[in-house]
Amino acid sequence: MSITEKPLALARRAVALLNGIPYSAVILPARIATFSVFFRSGLVKIADWNATIQLFREEYKVPILPPEFAAHMAATMELGLSSLVLVGLFSRLSVLGLLGMVAVIQLFVEPMGWPDHIQWLGFMVFILWRGPGRLSLDYLLARALFGESTRNHS
Repeated sequence: MSITEKPLALARRAVALLNGIPYSAVILPARIATFSVFFRSGLVKIADWNATIQLFREEYKVPILPPEFAAHMAATMELGLSSLVLVGLFSRLSVLGLLGMVAVIQLFVEPMGWPDHIQWLGFMVFILWRGPGRLSLDYLLARALFGESTRNHS
């Protein structure tokens, strides 16, 4: 093997090793990140509910929804949907709900928050696109109900 072929062989081997990593191992950190971002935000909301209601009344001002309803809805979605994403149950639907929430935040609450919001989109879009992987309740449920193992769960 010549001196120029060695780096190419190493690069090919590295790419092959990376390509061999199962999707389930790659998507798990994205599910954990989704959970972490939204669950922590939900905990902050319920830790001081009066302050949360005040924020929704005076700063957030989500259109159409009364502040109390918007606060309850946000806390419920952050705690509930993020937990579902973590365990991988109804993952795509849960991520879709969280992405809708991010869209509302971006458009009406914090338009300059796009650097954070685009990061959240970055790890949630793959869950929406390919699902939560084999290490999920969705995978177990699909196998139990339909006896199927699709490529989206690899």
